[in-house]
Amino acid sequence: MGRNLTGTEAFLRSVHPYDALAAEEFSGIYRAFLPLDVAAGEAIYGLGDELPGLFLIVTGEIEVTDANGVQVSALGPRNSFGERGLLREGRAVTAARALSDAQLLVLPKDTFHTLVRNNRAFARYFDRARPSRSGTRDLAEMRLRDLMAPNPLSCSADTSVQRAAQAMREAHVSSIAVTEGRRLQGILTVRDLASRIVAQGLPSETPVADVMTRNPVSLSPEDLGSDVLQLMLERRIGHVPVTEGGDLRGIITQTDLTRHQAISSAVVISDIAQASSVEALVPFTKLIPQVLAQLVAAGKPHDVITRLITDIGDAVTRRLLKLGEDALGAPPVSYLWLACGSQGRREQTGVSDQDNCLILSDDVAEVDMAYFHALAKFVSDGLDACGYFYCPGDMMATNPRWCQPVRVWRRYFEGWIATPDSEAQMLASVMFDLRPIAGDTALFDGLQDDTLAKASRNSIFVSHMVANSLGHQPPLSLLRGFATIRSGEHKNTIDLKHNGVVPVVDLGRLYALQGRLTHANTRARLLEAKAKGVISATGAKDLIDAYDLIATTRLEHQAHQIKHGDAPDNYMAPSSLSDFERGHLRDAFVVVRTMQSAIGHGKGALG
Repeated sequence: MGRNLTGTEAFLRSVHPYDALAAEEFSGIYRAFLPLDVAAGEAIYGLGDELPGLFLIVTGEIEVTDANGVQVSALGPRNSFGERGLLREGRAVTAARALSDAQLLVLPKDTFHTLVRNNRAFARYFDRARPSRSGTRDLAEMRLRDLMAPNPLSCSADTSVQRAAQAMREAHVSSIAVTEGRRLQGILTVRDLASRIVAQGLPSETPVADVMTRNPVSLSPEDLGSDVLQLMLERRIGHVPVTEGGDLRGIITQTDLTRHQAISSAVVISDIAQASSVEALVPFTKLIPQVLAQLVAAGKPHDVITRLITDIGDAVTRRLLKLGEDALGAPPVSYLWLACGSQGRREQTGVSDQDNCLILSDDVAEVDMAYFHALAKFVSDGLDACGYFYCPGDMMATNPRWCQPVRVWRRYFEGWIATPDSEAQMLASVMFDLRPIAGDTALFDGLQDDTLAKASRNSIFVSHMVANSLGHQPPLSLLRGFATIRSGEHKNTIDLKHNGVVPVVDLGRLYALQGRLTHANTRARLLEAKAKGVISATGAKDLIDAYDLIATTRLEHQAHQIKHGDAPDNYMAPSSLSDFERGHLRDAFVVVRTMQSAIGHGKGALG
């Protein structure tokens, strides 16, 4: 490919992030690119090679493979590669070769690094580091799009005040927007009904247009919480419409602001601790989606959000145990209630079933078992009533198999380690995430340490755990895209749980096994694995950054659903993301697949 500056300029103007560069900066960049032609089958660089710069594909297809020769990407026109190595020591962390004749552009590494240093947007595009927005924001700093109630109640101007009042009552709101199509014309509040209708004795058939506040002051979704606070204080109003280009987008009330300030995980937990019955607990657990959405909007890190959400689940469990003991009497012997799964790892989100078990003192007699079966049923039924649904796999203390004395639990673990069949692998994976919730923790201490020691020494068991962990693969297609679900209710989406966070959870569990690490939380496991040398510093940084992005994307997806009145789930359409977001999410999945490949080839994460 000859050096055609005009053609290079036109091509780069169609590629992000170059299309977003300022004119002067762009002029210098497109002149810096060097052309490179490669033939089908030709190696572009190998693992560990010094990289000349960032590669950009103009035509053709390029294969990128990891240290084990496993393909992690098949890239086409407008895709870049080589940035991971450039952002490290300048040496390739993958290998690349041409699958077909290809024309490339190479941005010299010095120019690339200058751009990374001087252009924040450019640096952010090529760096997968944990989002910097993860700091705490108070209400005054939050955007109204994160505070407003979307899809507010509305009516036309010719609606009668009686019908408008009935609609407000049915929707349990204190105002109704008056619109023509989506255009905001006015607003009617409960206070208006009292002062302008009832006080003046107007008939119930009076049109809303006669008494509404016309052309009310409004704010945009991008305005801040401080703007709405100031407006409400200055104008002495309690309702502020949120509009965009004159179209109604939402509404914010004083109640919304008060609720945002008042509802927190700490407040919910305090209320839970005082609940006198299962029925009294239910209203508090119904606040969990709102707490989650609020924490996401405040920019909290994903591991902080899931920890706070899990704290609520722990509090509910402890309260139910106390209520159960009050109803059944004191337990005949000591016991320990433990959580496994996402609650055990402190990684609960807006979608959680229950996974739990009971460890009993070896002093338990057969006659005592009726008490613990009744206690387990009381707690599990209560959790289900509170929105923590029964485990589809029956991994609950109500299953007699998971309500046993210490000696039986010790026998379980020894058997799973000695005979690691498929069921043993599944059960061991769940049980390695056990965390005490309430009761006598001494019943678990020795069991956990002994099990980790025996499991880590059994190479056959570890090999089976490795194979089992590779059952969940990131949703990557061969081309630079996502492998979405092809049919059914969730067609054209990706599962951010089973194909997103679970592959990293599995890796974290393996590192914990190899290093005999006692943390149950995935991010804490990765950090401890790095500190103990189980995983290399560079491998840990890449994997933690990838996990942060995937887990944050999952929570943002759920928060978006909650804000729009939908039940949260884990199925996200990639089309809902920007090109920038899709590119980075896919890069995160590539990192996870690379780490899976490394551990699958017996190299751990040290390569």
